[in-house]
Amino acid sequence: MGGIKNGDLLRLTASEFDVLLTMDTGMAYQQNPKDIGLCLIVLSAVSNGIHDHLPLVPSINAAIAEATLGRVIRVAE
Repeated sequence: MGGIKNGDLLRLTASEFDVLLTMDTGMAYQQNPKDIGLCLIVLSAVSNGIHDHLPLVPSINAAIAEATLGRVIRVAE
């Protein structure tokens, strides 16, 4: 039993949202957000814990503000 595959996840997301935040660094290489009409924001942190993401919030907000469909934006510590 597995989760939703990345391509399906992106298509489902694009039907409701303009931006997807992920920690899956390979997603930008495996899928083409331009074909799906989505901005992909890839987070790079030590872990997916909230304590590692809180310092990224200003950069995440800036990335969302400049998000355009089809773009991949990387946000790192």
